[in-house]
This record gives sequence, C-alpha cells and structure tokens, in this order.
Amino acid sequence: MNVLLVTAVVALIHGSYATLLIKGPTKPVLEGESVTLECLYSDSEANISQVHFEKFAEYMQKWLPVRERFWCFNPKPVMQSDRLTLTLPHPGRFNEGSYRCVSNTENVTEQERSSEPLTFKVYYMGELLLTRAGFTSYLGVSTQLKVRLGDEVVLKCSAGSSEEPTYYWSKDGDDWILPSSTLTLRKMTAADEGQYTCVAEHPSVETLSKKRTISITVLPEDARWYESSDGQLILMISAAAVALLVFLLSMSVFLCRRAKQAKTSKGPIDDRSQKKPIYKTSVESLPSTCADKQPLV
Repeated sequence: MNVLLVTAVVALIHGSYATLLIKGPTKPVLEGESVTLECLYSDSEANISQVHFEKFAEYMQKWLPVRERFWCFNPKPVMQSDRLTLTLPHPGRFNEGSYRCVSNTENVTEQERSSEPLTFKVYYMGELLLTRAGFTSYLGVSTQLKVRLGDEVVLKCSAGSSEEPTYYWSKDGDDWILPSSTLTLRKMTAADEGQYTCVAEHPSVETLSKKRTISITVLPEDARWYESSDGQLILMISAAAVALLVFLLSMSVFLCRRAKQAKTSKGPIDDRSQKKPIYKTSVESLPSTCADKQPLV
C-alpha cells in the first residue's frame, strides 16, 4: 500500500511539469542564412516566460546564458505567447555550437530544468588570400606582378574555412591544372607571362568557392631594377623609412629648441635684500643678542 502511494505521488509530481523542448536547424547551415531557435513546452499551458537560452562555450567548457550584452551582434530572444524564439540573421563561425533551453523555475529536476542540447554547424569560407614566398603575408600580392627575367616566383593561396578547402591553380590559355595551394615558377621567361588563377573549393558545399587571379609580366633583360614589383616595394619601404627618420629628427630639433627657450626665459632670481644696504635703524636689520668686538676689515 505504501509503495503504491509513493509511486502515485511521484507520478503526480512528474506529471505536473511539462517537458522543455528546443527546435532549430537539423542540418548544417551556410554562413549568412537566417537561423531561428525556439524554446517551447510539450504542454502549452506551461509558463514560457521563465525560460532562457544558453550556449555551450567551448573555450570555457560551460554553458553561458544568451543575453544581448553577451550576444551583442545578434538580437535579443523574443517572447511569444507560448514560445521563446532567437533569430540569428547572419550566422557565422562564432554562432555554431550547442544550444539549449533552461527554465528558471525552482524545485524541478535537472531533466525538467533544461532541454536536450541542439547542435548545428555553420559552413563558411573566408576571402582568398594570395601571398608570395619571401614576403610578409600582411602585404599580400597585387593583381599585377612584374618580375625580372630568370626570377623565381612562389605563390600560395589560402582561405579560412569550416573545413580544409581543395586548392588548384590554372593558367589562362593552357590546359594544365595544378592540384595544390602553392604555385612555383622557376627561371621565369617570356613564355611564362599570363594570368594565373587560384581556386579554393569547400569539400562539402559546392557553392562555397573562392578564386583569385594574378597577372604576371616578365620584364626584358635590360629593364631597370626599380621597374619590377620587388624594386617598387623596396622603394616604398625606403621612402617610408626616410620619412619616418625625417619626422623623428624634426621632432628632436623642435623639442630641443623649446627646452632651450624655456630655460633662457626664466632669468636670474630677483633678491631685493641683496640690493639694499642694511642700516642700524632699518626694519630689515637683524637683531643681535651678542656684541661683536672685532672691527670690520
């Protein structure tokens, strides 16, 4: 009898709480596609106003509430009559992960307090970056590259992506394709001139692809050194270094002159007590408590 009573009470308690659910995308989404998450109860009469969204932070290994301040680049969750929605208008790489709905109601079990996590992945690919070996990646490579006869050119393309892209190089007018992110051209000749294109393709999404084209010109043998892209880069760096040096020297001269003018403008100290004689009856004379018997020389 007691066992049946306890079972009935437990069933009544569990039956008084509705199951918290979360709905959202069930397949990977592309970067920029709008995504909407929903929190709702299996029982429509449950109070959804006591529910909030949480996202699992991988770098902290814990769940964090989704608030406007924390999620500043997305709108706040919107409360409706029987559900709570969160719309991500332009999801990116920082939006993917696990989400769940959590109730603020007290005296509920852990299973009833939060929903099952919903995890979705965002497919993305950034802009294609083209760099040249021997040069910093911050400078990049222009669309027009001028090299001297016999130079070696090594170009590499890369792109940030949710999955490692597939790269290949091709040249306009030729039928060869190089399945690599690096293009190496040794001992450049006039026959190597032309437009070279690097293409990056996402392995899972065909529509995610980027390409970058560069035109290479081989200068004649009698060309001056500063006509090449390398020479122009050296001239620009040298000009920037000279301008910086002139600026530093000018500032040093200005500060030295200013300090010298400030020093000379003060003048000698005006001590009026040394300019006036002190008489015996003068109010400025100092009283003496002892007599000086030695004559003044």
